[in-house]
Amino acid sequence: MQAIIEVIMPVFLVVGFGYTAVWRGLFSSAGVDGLMSFTQNFAIPCLLFQAISTLDLSQGFDPWMMFSFYTGAASGFAAGLFGARYLFGRDWEDCVAIGFCCLFSNSLMIGLAITERAYGTDALTHNYALVALHSPFCYGLGITVMEVVRNRGKSPTQLSITVLRAMFQNALIIGIALGFVVNFSDINLPIALTDALDMVVRAALPAALFGMGGVLFKYRPDGDLRTIGYVCGISLLLHPVIVWFLGSYYDLSSSAFRSAVITAAMPTGVNGYVFANMYGRARRVAASSVLLGTALSIFTISLWLLILPL
Repeated sequence: MQAIIEVIMPVFLVVGFGYTAVWRGLFSSAGVDGLMSFTQNFAIPCLLFQAISTLDLSQGFDPWMMFSFYTGAASGFAAGLFGARYLFGRDWEDCVAIGFCCLFSNSLMIGLAITERAYGTDALTHNYALVALHSPFCYGLGITVMEVVRNRGKSPTQLSITVLRAMFQNALIIGIALGFVVNFSDINLPIALTDALDMVVRAALPAALFGMGGVLFKYRPDGDLRTIGYVCGISLLLHPVIVWFLGSYYDLSSSAFRSAVITAAMPTGVNGYVFANMYGRARRVAASSVLLGTALSIFTISLWLLILPL
């Protein structure tokens, strides 16, 4: 247990430093916005570009790992969507935003940091494979369902254009796509460029965790606590349980199994609120789910690390 605390506490302490700095007025809200803009639009896309461009696709992309993880993610989305409708009586657009919160794990800011601290840098190969499809899959599913709900009379062609335009305005997806281009084309990047990327990438996770703490200060729980608790339960328990059973059934390697379960066990990412804010739906539930889920994940992640194979 002591080893597990040593793994997860530094990650959440950095988040806590960011939260405290904004709470005590030592770091401004404008500074947080600027820091998050840097991490989400520049540093993390650079990290993903670097990881995907150098990833050994034959090792990282285990098809059964991907199937297990994304079946769990899609099941969480469906549970959130229909639960919000039939258990809590929300309208369909709110339901899609709530479903997206159940779908989008914090695979980057917390997932990579926890896996690296628990199992070392080499263990991130499967995480990067999962992350490579995470934003395209989640935004593709969420935007498609939301646009279907909002524009029931729109033609399939118009719908496809709307979805693709929204996805390829996302810096994370652009970084991933460029990484695949370099990987498949076997381009050798200039040393000066790779060194510059290294400098930016080293800042990505610490800055993102600190900035996330500042963002969470704004997301104090407010609204329907039953709905928020439901979202947290799906994100922290249902998704990783589904991945655990599917991963066991398909006999994943220990490294692929660990990466899939840990990534699935992450709380709702800040993108859950970004998506809700983009459509102006269920913003209060989304914001509170990010904060409460992140706080609860300190305990649930400890549990998953305790029972996962070494």
